[in-house]
Amino acid sequence: MPATFNNYAEPPGIYIEEELEARGWLQADLAYLLNASASTVNQIIRGKSGISAEMAKSLGEAFNTSPDLFLTLQKAWDLQQAREPDPGIAKRRVLLEFPIREMFQREWIKESSEEMVEYQIAKFFGEDSINEIPYLHHAAKRIGSTQDTSPAQMAWLFRVVQIAKEMVVPRYSAKKLKETVLRMSSLRLEPEHIRDVPRLLNDCGVRLVIVEKLRGSNIDGVCTWLDKRSPVIGMTTLHNRIDNFWFVLRHEIAHVLHKHGQSTAIIDIDTGQLEQNINKEEQIANEEAADFCIDQEKMENFFIRKKPYFYERDVKGFAFKMGVHPGIVVGQIQKRTQDYRYLKKHQVEVRDIILPSATYDGWGHVAPVYS
Repeated sequence: MPATFNNYAEPPGIYIEEELEARGWLQADLAYLLNASASTVNQIIRGKSGISAEMAKSLGEAFNTSPDLFLTLQKAWDLQQAREPDPGIAKRRVLLEFPIREMFQREWIKESSEEMVEYQIAKFFGEDSINEIPYLHHAAKRIGSTQDTSPAQMAWLFRVVQIAKEMVVPRYSAKKLKETVLRMSSLRLEPEHIRDVPRLLNDCGVRLVIVEKLRGSNIDGVCTWLDKRSPVIGMTTLHNRIDNFWFVLRHEIAHVLHKHGQSTAIIDIDTGQLEQNINKEEQIANEEAADFCIDQEKMENFFIRKKPYFYERDVKGFAFKMGVHPGIVVGQIQKRTQDYRYLKKHQVEVRDIILPSATYDGWGHVAPVYS
């Protein structure tokens, strides 16, 4: 049988009929070869019956060729005869590039028709059309390296900005923020003092917004600005530990004090991890955050003196001497040893402490956004 095809699909029966004529066979001859009824062969040739995988094997044997030929002919014909797909599928495929299921659940947008969902998403991102949403206008930075921002990360960032715009704060003062950082040092000892953080930052003109992470957007925090005089710190409390909370917060404060993120929001992922080749902005923020949590020179001396055995009494005594909660020292030891099970009981959860005094969205709560 010739292995050539027309550029358009025809019923496979046409090719079978042509082959019968070329060989001088009748339909009854093919029925005899296949041990099938004449009616079965006639139905296939007339295109009234499709070619199954089993029949394709039988036809291949009858004509001494590959059964794939008949399956390919049948598939092409079936596709040509099939109805065009619902045009809404293409629209919904575009919508699924965004975390719309979670956006529905979190009440950021309302479930509706494709057109209305498109409109709401475009409005959510501050654009007239869904095609104008700026995926790459912001650089997500994982340990300082630039990578493309995912739609989930973008949605989280825009929610932070939406909420921040609703907040009323005094004029931002870098001088006051520096003084507040010094005051915050005294809050590191008792977890309950974390509830004072939103008020202290608010008094400096810094908007602190806590938004629960979206699936697949493992963000620690963000530094962005509504304008040159309006800094915003966004946090997820992703790891929900006292050591991580203070490190991420101070990391973002460092970005604010150094005016990082004014042109492009800095989304921080895996903040403070030990990796090479981080950029200058992240290096500065990491160093200032680490020193805020605990004096790094003294921490290193303690670590060298006590390794490999870090007894709980020694950790608690050192933490008391440094004026910090033991969980902060534990976090530093875990980071150096890569053993994240060590004295885990001291890593107090902080989310339930800060949320009542913070502006937040998630965990069953929807922040009011009116614009």
